[in-house]
Amino acid sequence: MLEKADLKTEISENDFKQQAKELKAALAALQQPIKQNKLPVIILFEGWGAAGKGSLISSLILNFDPRGFKVYSVTEPSEREKREPLLWRHWLNIPEQGKITVLDRSWYRDVSVARLEDPISDTENLRRMNDIKAFERQLTDSGYLIIKFFLHISKKEQKKRFEQLESSKNTQWRVTETDWKRNRRYEDYYRVFDEMLECTSTENAPWHVVSGMDKTAAELEVFRTVVVDCINAALKRQAKPAITDSPIDTGDSPLLPMPKLAEIPLDKTLDLKGYKPRLHELQDELSELHGKLYRKKVPVIIVYEGWDAAGKGGNIRRVAQALDPRGYEVIPIAAPDREEAARHYLWRFWKSLPKDGHIAIFDRSWYGRVMVERIEGFCTEEDWRRAYREINEFEEQLHDWGAVIIKFWLQIDKDEQLKRFQERQNTPSKQWKITDEDWRNRSKWEEYETAVNDMLQNTSTKFAPWHIIESQDKKYGRIQTLEIITDAIRKRF
Repeated sequence: MLEKADLKTEISENDFKQQAKELKAALAALQQPIKQNKLPVIILFEGWGAAGKGSLISSLILNFDPRGFKVYSVTEPSEREKREPLLWRHWLNIPEQGKITVLDRSWYRDVSVARLEDPISDTENLRRMNDIKAFERQLTDSGYLIIKFFLHISKKEQKKRFEQLESSKNTQWRVTETDWKRNRRYEDYYRVFDEMLECTSTENAPWHVVSGMDKTAAELEVFRTVVVDCINAALKRQAKPAITDSPIDTGDSPLLPMPKLAEIPLDKTLDLKGYKPRLHELQDELSELHGKLYRKKVPVIIVYEGWDAAGKGGNIRRVAQALDPRGYEVIPIAAPDREEAARHYLWRFWKSLPKDGHIAIFDRSWYGRVMVERIEGFCTEEDWRRAYREINEFEEQLHDWGAVIIKFWLQIDKDEQLKRFQERQNTPSKQWKITDEDWRNRSKWEEYETAVNDMLQNTSTKFAPWHIIESQDKKYGRIQTLEIITDAIRKRF
């Protein structure tokens, strides 16, 4: 892509003033329709050192109301960020609906300069680029607009600008020894930049290579691309027709065969005499494994889903009893709040990932997208059909990070649920556990069963399999989950 860029682009001062005035007025008028249409916008700048990214960003944001945008300067990851999944810190900074995020460098550092400066293999670099493409596709599929600029200058021009910066005491700090090393290896960096651009320029998030040789011409090109080619086009774009009969896309993740819920036997029981010793034995083992997880810096993510009154709370308590309270967190998931609902649905789960060596227990999870949100109409059919692939990609990235992922569906039959509902309703100390929503969900049992079967079939992967827990007998279910957890952690080591 770089060889096609015209580095000779220039513009006269008069032409610049006339065009800039019109484009700046158009930029200033954009934020209100962006807000009204709830369009989240990400504008990112990559490019050569001294190509003019900083001055271009400064010129761009002067046209925006500061209440409607944020600028992030992406530097090398901190020690904490290095221990998180590759895209973790970038997910945290995505804008909410109707706002703009401007990035001075971005996630592309990890597949460009890092390629030459960190020990990254070709295989790892390809995996990273695929993760980035998945990240950008997930955002744009849910309504985000991503505008990507690469500012291109020649080796000779870069050297000239470095020398100019170094000639003044006020600016010499801006040129580092790393900058000079990159200039001397310009051809090597050219190759990795070009490969990055070719691989990650997609229909949903294309690259715009801009000549930075003439800063005024670059400014006009960026303004015109942002206003005319991208934001105005996104605001005018017609909504796509709803997808109602297309096959479900689960991505490239290897799926495991799963039984239907109706095929699960629920006749297993465990008496108190057999339950107590086994419970303590497994809790002791898990306690020891928790210390090893912390020492080895291995994160664990445990997901609990299941029918209302299936015993998730009691099951989670028996697991938590074995853990050091400083090293785990139980994360109850309810309806998203205003801030969460204004972003991609996975944002709040990226925010809640455990530190390495810690355990996160999700009491309900991102699977609400393909269950309650599907059944209750909180998202479109296109949204939940697309979610299977997005969830598989999310969990695969967590697995590649090094996390142990354990997913439980707690299964009971409809009669047992009714019995537990009535017990809660008739016991004063348990009445808070039963709500009108529980009864409403029960009336849709068959719809939920269909959705759960689809979820199990489309998201049980080799790296994050589903485990259906027979929870008709709560004691049996608790032992089952503890055995699976300890076994999964042992296998990780």
